[in-house]
Formats: sequence, structure tokens, C-alpha cells
Amino acid sequence: MSDDEGLTLTVRSAEKRDAGRGIARLPDGAIRELGVLSGDTVVIEGETATVAKVWPGGHDVPSGVVLIDADTRANADVKVGEQVRVKKESVAEAESVTLQAPDELRTVDIAHDTIETAVKRGLRDRPIRAGEGVRIERLAGSRFVVTDTDPDGTVRVSGSTDVTVTPITGSDAKGGESAGDKLRNTVDRATGRAGDAGDAPQQPATGVTYEDIGGLDDELELVREMIELPLSEPEVFTRLGVDPPKGVLLHGPPGTGKTLIAKAVANEVDATFLTVSGPEIMSKYKGESEEKLREKFEEAANNTPAIIFFDEIDSIAGKRDDGGDVESRVVGQLLSLMDGLDARGDVIVIGATNRVDSLDPALRRGGRFDREIEIGVPGVVGRHEILEVHTRRMPLADDVDIEGLADRTHGFVGADLESLATEAAMTALRRTRHAGDDLRTVEVTREDFESAMTAVEPSAMREYVAEQPTTTFDDVGGLTEAKQQLTQAVTWPLQYGPLFDAANTTPPTGVLLHGPPGTGKTLLARAIAGESEVNFIQVRGPELLDRYVGESEKAVREVFERARQSAPAIIFFDEIDAIAGDRDGLGGDSGVGDRVVSQLLTELDRLSDVPNLVVLAATNRRDSLDGALLRSGRLERSIEVPTPDADTRRAILDVQTRGMQLTDDVDLDSIAATTEGASGADLTSICREASLLAITELTEQYEGLTANDHADELAVTAAHFEAAKDSVLAS
Repeated sequence: MSDDEGLTLTVRSAEKRDAGRGIARLPDGAIRELGVLSGDTVVIEGETATVAKVWPGGHDVPSGVVLIDADTRANADVKVGEQVRVKKESVAEAESVTLQAPDELRTVDIAHDTIETAVKRGLRDRPIRAGEGVRIERLAGSRFVVTDTDPDGTVRVSGSTDVTVTPITGSDAKGGESAGDKLRNTVDRATGRAGDAGDAPQQPATGVTYEDIGGLDDELELVREMIELPLSEPEVFTRLGVDPPKGVLLHGPPGTGKTLIAKAVANEVDATFLTVSGPEIMSKYKGESEEKLREKFEEAANNTPAIIFFDEIDSIAGKRDDGGDVESRVVGQLLSLMDGLDARGDVIVIGATNRVDSLDPALRRGGRFDREIEIGVPGVVGRHEILEVHTRRMPLADDVDIEGLADRTHGFVGADLESLATEAAMTALRRTRHAGDDLRTVEVTREDFESAMTAVEPSAMREYVAEQPTTTFDDVGGLTEAKQQLTQAVTWPLQYGPLFDAANTTPPTGVLLHGPPGTGKTLLARAIAGESEVNFIQVRGPELLDRYVGESEKAVREVFERARQSAPAIIFFDEIDAIAGDRDGLGGDSGVGDRVVSQLLTELDRLSDVPNLVVLAATNRRDSLDGALLRSGRLERSIEVPTPDADTRRAILDVQTRGMQLTDDVDLDSIAATTEGASGADLTSICREASLLAITELTEQYEGLTANDHADELAVTAAHFEAAKDSVLAS
């Protein structure tokens, strides 16, 4: 819809990097119809009007949509999904601008002129009006309110604009109205509102917006559907003839953003947000825990619309069969309170847990927690968005590649990526201090992020051996046929999903690598993970075994559950014969071997539901494996990794001597021909031993640490290889 008064567009949340910048991203068609250029100013009319700077949205913004951030939405008094009127606006250069500082800066020890400098820098070239709230990212996202501009109306802050920041200091010395009252009256006059103080732009209740959440767009849409609509438009459900949802359960690994989503939704719908933590509720006195729960629900009912958020809900609502008397009564009280919620939908209960299976089953039915939403480990696109959120206030050097970091942080959840950004910033701070440079010039460089990568590990796979998939097929000599079969089994399903769908078939769920020791089975598994750029979870068979009944089977379940959360992923069982031997031949009377094999078979049968999860296993005793493990649908493809032939040995030597300083008399063809029967591990040992002999020879020529100054003289000769070959093959 378009006319002389502008365009009607639907509001969507802004891109993560645009938070707090007063930008309206418009589709190309809207830009043409409005006759605006990038950098021009538009008025956005919702319940009230605000201004923003136009930026092109490109192909990412569909027609009929405008992307604006939380501050712009608050200034226009609109929510995501509502419609606004957008039209072109002329703008004058501001001579002076006065802003009101937020309350949280009262207690911060920052010089006033430093605050004003940061505010001016944050508002440079930005259109503003009196009465609007603006976020200054350089001041930790603090939200200021524009109280006065000269001239009046819409102005743009330039380098010559005089910017003044006034703090709230309470009542003035003459006992007149307080500065806060003056501010509210100013805002009311500027926005044309009646003198209702509650209408002034305020700091959000939780401080979290949709732009602060990266990598969870689909999950956020589901949560909004279940929470925002019942709170903001309950009449929709009345028209549909159904009761609005009463509860949403968010589950997933720690640090994926469950609490953040709850806070953002509460902020966007302007709802009262009540947090309930388990330790605060639980009491040793009979009836006190239940009373505290009732008080929370009463407080919510008296301050509607409201959201009651139970963080780590499993701590107070575990299975009643496993708990004591107090726990059972608390669960019973919670069930009664959720059943007693008014059907109008003005109170919503959100629960968050990373142990969803430990909750009492009565909570997980319709009418209580109506929907369970999994907040999983982010993929590469999600990690990119999260890193953009956590680095948007950071002074980054030109060599920092956020997209490259996202590619390398397999298995990292949102909390891990936040820790990574924080660690990189602290590394940059330490480096600048040690160099004696001005801290105001500090920049975070690529080396700072590289250092942080060594200090932060992915929590989604922290309990198991999780490796960055840096090994590729270039690091594996020979084994061409095995590489090809692995590529078909692991990489093709990720690359050619539509072709598998067209053929109405599914890729193999499991691959068994078998062959003599030292032939490269483990190396192949790591290499295919590197080639596919997926998460790699290595599990050594004996690590899963436990002497207590049920613990070994539980360990198998947890491995597969963590892998499903981290998909796409490869689970690699090294020495699988240690836990999946033939059940007919297992000794002992504990039955643990039988149970582990049965649990493993059960988990393998479930893999068809997760096409991005592949199981690799390695053994040098294929005949000892249980026959049920090798049938179709489990470890259905067997790939032999044989003792290398002459050509393969030559290829392995090429890989292992890559970068070595070899003399002209070294003949790799001769070494390959004279090492028949040697495995890949043997050849690696020969190369390593030859290098050590060369190092030993050099250290004997020079005294002490002076040998380090002659590193350029180090050379590995044919004699070194002959001695190493004799030593390794003899052992």
C-alpha cells in the first residue's frame, strides 16, 4: 500500500550489528517508492512517531518489511509483526542537543566529559527528536533520552553539534519539581502525550532485546508465537475458540540462550518479569516452600501481563518418585497453580532446564507446559550472528575475521562465544598494558582471538574428547579407496541432501573401519571430520565402562544425546571391540557387557531420525564384534584399512617428511621399497626417529643452548633414515 503519505510496512527485528544505531533497513522496492537514498531520514509512525536513518536491506529484506531495532520500536510504540507508516523526512543539522543520562550511570566512575564525548560519537550522523530514547553502544548499551534539540523537530547530530548530558540529581535546591519530573514533562510535551509519566521511554525491564540474541531466529519465532501473542493479543484466541497457552518449556544444553530468550520476550511485550530460582523456593519448614510459590503467582496476577520464569526448573520440579516429601509437595503445588491460571492468557509460565528428562511427567502435558522448545547448539550461521552481537561494541582490528571464527568454533554455544570475545578483549588489554601504550587506543586483533581460542573450549562437548577438525585428507598418505568410501558415507549426505531425497533413500548411519594396528583408522576418522567441517566427538571404548549398574548404559545415552545437540557431528568409537564384543562370548556374570551392547544398538537404531549424525567405529578385531552391530541400519558399511603397499608407503613418507630439511641423498622410494610390512604408524616413527637423530647430532657439535642458533644447519640424511629404520622395525 502506497500513497503520498508514505508506505505501510511490517516491522521485523533488526540485524544484530544494527542494534542501537537508529537504522531502518528497507527493501529495494520501498527505497525506490519513497524516493530516498542510503543515509536519508524517514519517519516511522506506529502508535507514536520516531525517526531513523535509511540503509538498504538488499536481498535479505523481503518486500513489505522494515527492519528496526528495539529502541526504534519502543520510540514508535510498536512490536515485531505490527505495521507502521514510513515516509521521507527532511532534517536539519543540530546546533545543540541535550540528553538525560540513565540511572545506571550514576554509580559508574566515568568522567562527565568522557560520557559526553562517547554520546556525541555514538549519535554522529544520526537523526533524532526530543523525547526519543537512544542507546549508546560505547557506554555498554546505556539508553539515554533526548530532552531538547536546537532547532526543534528532527535534527541530525554533526561534528559541530554541542552535546550536553544532564544527570538526574533529585529535587533542586529551591524545593521545586524534581529533575525527573521535569524530564517526564519535557518528554510528554515533545511527543504530544498527556502528562502520564508511564508513557515516557524507559529502560527495558530486563534490558535484553531481540537484537541481543543471535543464532536462534527459528526458536525465537516459536517462543514469540506461544508467549507474545497470548500476552499482547489474547482476543485472537477467543476468536479461535481455544485457550491461550499457559506455559512453555525451554530445554537444551547450558549456555545456549534459554534465559536470554525469556528476558527478551518479556521486554518486547512490556510484561512484568518474575524470576523464580530453586534455592529461593525450597525451605526445610513444612508448607513454606509452597507458600513462596503461591506468592509468586499472586504477584504475577496482580501485575499483568506477566511472565513467571523458572530457571533450572528441574531443581524444584523433579520426578516425585525420585524425591522426598518436600519435593513432592512443591511439584504438587506448582501443578495446582498452573492449572489455576486464568484462561485469559495474561500470565505465562516459562521453564528452562538442561535436564528435561528429569522433570515430573505431569508438568509436561497439555494445559501446563503446552510446548517444549529445544534451544540447541548453534550452527555456523548462528555462531556468526552471536559473535556479531558480542563484538559490535568492540574496537576490532582490520585483520579480525568474524566469519572465519564462526567456521572454527564447532560446538561452541552462546555462552562460550561470549567468553571467547571477553577473553580476547582481556588479552588485548593485557598486551596494551604490558607495552605501555595508551589504553584508549586498544584494539582487539586476530592474535588476541587466537590466544582466546586456546583458553575457551566448547561446553557442549566438554565432557568428551572434542577436537577441532583441522586434520584433512592431505594429512593422510594413500588409502584412496578408504577416503572415497568415507566421503560417500559422511560428506555426501551433507552436500547432496536433495539427491538423497530424490532417490528416496537414506545415507548409511554407521561406518566401521577395521584393519591391523597402526594403519591409520583414527587418522582417517579425524580427517573426514575436517573435510566435512563438522563436530568431532571421540569416545574411547573403555572410558564408557563403569562398575556400577546402569552407569555404563547411561554414559552411552549421554554420548549420543550430546552428539544430537551438536549435530552435524561425527561420533568416533575407538577400539569399539572393548564395549561391543560378541555377547555370546562375554565372560563374567554382571551382564554389563550385554547391557552396553543393547544400549548401543538402541541408539544406533535411532540415528535415522538425525540425518546429520554419523557414527564411525574402529577396531583391529572385527571378528570379535557382536553380529547385531554389523547389520544394515547400524554399522552397515565396513571399510578395510589394510597394511600399506609400496605406493601407499611412499605417499605416507611424503606426508611425514613435508617441511623436513632433507639432504639430496635421501631416497624416499628406496625407503618405501625396503619397509614392506610396516604400518603407517611405523613409517611415522621412522621419520620422527630420523629427525631426533639429526637433532642429537647437531646438539653434540655445539655446547649447551648455542645449538639453537644453528637451527638452519639441521639436515636429515640417508644415514639417519637407515639408523631409524633399523631401530623402529627391529622393535
